[in-house]
Amino acid sequence: MKVALLNPPWSFEGSIYFGCRAPHLPIELGAAKALLDCAGHETLLRDGLLDELAIGGLAAACTAFAPAMIVVTTAPTYLFWRCAQPELRLPRLLLDALRAACPEARLVAVGPHGSATPEAALAKLGADVVVRGECEEVVLALAEGGVAGEVPGTATPLRATGGPQAARFTDLPALRWPDHWIARHRHHHHRFDQPCDGSGHELPGAEVEASRGCPYSCSFCAKIDFRDGYRRRDLVPLLDEIDGLRAQGVGYLYFIDEIFLPNRPLLEALVGRGLKFGIQTRIDLWRPDMLALLGAAGCVSIEAGVESLTVEGRAELDKNCRLSTDELTDRLILARRHVAFVQANLIQVAGDDPALVAGWRARLQEAGVWANDPVPLYPYPSSPDYRRLFGPPDAQAWERAHAHYLGLFERLSDIQDEAPLPLAELESVCRC
Repeated sequence: MKVALLNPPWSFEGSIYFGCRAPHLPIELGAAKALLDCAGHETLLRDGLLDELAIGGLAAACTAFAPAMIVVTTAPTYLFWRCAQPELRLPRLLLDALRAACPEARLVAVGPHGSATPEAALAKLGADVVVRGECEEVVLALAEGGVAGEVPGTATPLRATGGPQAARFTDLPALRWPDHWIARHRHHHHRFDQPCDGSGHELPGAEVEASRGCPYSCSFCAKIDFRDGYRRRDLVPLLDEIDGLRAQGVGYLYFIDEIFLPNRPLLEALVGRGLKFGIQTRIDLWRPDMLALLGAAGCVSIEAGVESLTVEGRAELDKNCRLSTDELTDRLILARRHVAFVQANLIQVAGDDPALVAGWRARLQEAGVWANDPVPLYPYPSSPDYRRLFGPPDAQAWERAHAHYLGLFERLSDIQDEAPLPLAELESVCRC
């Protein structure tokens, strides 16, 4: 089968979107392509930003390719599925254009929206099928002749089968990316150890996935419907992929893992490869010797979730953290001795004393560790927080979460530059 895999040309005017807005490699589409290619299918992979194609250009590429199935992701890469933009404006505009350009093709939407709220996603997108959960194996099953609505993890307007799916992942082949994508990928995600003049770093960056899922169940984390159970990728294909990126000139990697756990074999293999990289993790899981190895392996950026400065606050968030605040502080400062940039993430938790937070942030900053102004929570439908507030997500889940968030905070996070718009306004093109 001929299958087109498309990442929209993202823009987020008026959105609450918390993720980085620079282009990133569409890992979920790359994984789907790897499985499809291995099975003998013919694929077309296009990314609106990395290929510099607007919606019309993506539709024209599909017309020339004449696919039987077109897959569109509803959020910009696996890295940001947990903090996806609520609105489906761009995916809907792209799917409308594809419907007109390739009327015979089956339109399949993958992403966090269909994973959590399949009926709402189908209605808003006008897609033929939505995939629930991790998508690469489900897309392959559809390409192999599986019936939409009967393949586990698929939903159509008429029928649905199974809940969100988890891919095997551990034996995922090495992903390969077009040379011109890598050449344009001058963004180094979450890297702050060296200045960038806005045109990009000297060497290209890339995203890599070493593990998937997380063994923890923090209340704020939107992962229930996708990328939940923890799995670690086999080292041989992972290193093959990394070495392929090195050969393309990449100098910086960002591991998109939900949580980058201490992994001695991988870190030892990275020592001497000449690569810099960044991770997101929990600092309480790293012993001093492993922090030293992390730095020796090339890590220059750690984003560490602390969330709250009190035992009660961390318990409220279901952090299951065994270290005290003083121990966490010492571990962050120790990490900074080995890694050029260390960030401690805080969440706005009721009961946390603003003076305590300000003093703690100042202490860390004196030691070279950056701690953010506490960020207010958005109750994503795939998070435990949403279920505690509203119960299981339904067709109005995103609207409900959005209204709750906009009504709860007078001041939004310090990473947002503009006041978000109501979801109905953002999704006006999605009304049928």
